[in-house]
Amino acid sequence: MRIHGSKSPWPGFSCGVTEDEFLAVELAIERQVHHNGWFTEESVRTSFLNLGNWLSNEQLTNWTNKYSFTENPKVVAVIMAGNIPLVGFHDFICVLLSGNKVQCKLSSEDNKLLPLLALYLLQFAPELKEYISFSDRNLSGFDAVIATGSNNSLVNFESYFSKYPHLFRHNRTSIAVLDGTETKEELKALGEDILNYFGRGCRNVTHLLIPENFDLNLFFEAIVDLGEIVNNKKYGNNYDYNKTIHLLNLESFLDNNFLLLKESDNLFSPLAMLHYHSYTSQQEVDLYLQLHQDSIQCVVGHNYIAFGTAQCPSLSDYADNVDTMDWLNNL
Repeated sequence: MRIHGSKSPWPGFSCGVTEDEFLAVELAIERQVHHNGWFTEESVRTSFLNLGNWLSNEQLTNWTNKYSFTENPKVVAVIMAGNIPLVGFHDFICVLLSGNKVQCKLSSEDNKLLPLLALYLLQFAPELKEYISFSDRNLSGFDAVIATGSNNSLVNFESYFSKYPHLFRHNRTSIAVLDGTETKEELKALGEDILNYFGRGCRNVTHLLIPENFDLNLFFEAIVDLGEIVNNKKYGNNYDYNKTIHLLNLESFLDNNFLLLKESDNLFSPLAMLHYHSYTSQQEVDLYLQLHQDSIQCVVGHNYIAFGTAQCPSLSDYADNVDTMDWLNNL
């Protein structure tokens, strides 16, 4: 996966796949944007690179050592979101590495890449063929469900699947806490935490907590090199729409021609917009984080995870902070 992420040429049979198989994935990466305008080649390769960094013997061994593996596999239906490329990959490998069978229900927005990677996997472990299936129809014959979607989707999940052992996930987002001592490099990395994958992931920052009298011009100056994002048609449409709505409503906001900043206590912000509000003490920060803990995926800042790493989770950084492997082990 790292080879595809770095756009390297086929390295030969040492990678374990033929040139034709390798080129089929390359072609799919390049064509994703035609199926989903959010899935640019750059964003898909970024996802491949980040996920590929998990797949070393050392990391996988260290991660799985504390879990047991079932000898009586169950069929786990995994209903995947499609907001960023391969967002369901972690659930996919969790089910397989726990010894269970995975039945994937792919989002129509991201239904090309994972089946290709599954074919890769079967080149190395053909015995897993009976453990992996994909369905574009109604799910059936499963024993448990992992489902990820919006808050609206959660209602449907509850209606259809609550009688099964289940792990349901809903809308979450991420936040950054600034203390005023950030370097230009850290602020630029924060910009990437906000704008990677066009801000569509639960690990993308949608809200800033800033100290009183913080000069937001410093932030704007640090992220100016990221301005090309507005040339993406879908992102640009969101930027134009939100700017127009706020102008018509006479609402105040800041604008650097590709990202809108609005002072608001709301944790979630629309695409191409970032909410922020100021604090006067660490107690205020802690209270805000506690108040929204059920909707926050991760927190970026000097006392939290490093700037620029929001979209680079480790294998043990579980969605909704629920240990998926432990849940599977206890089915």
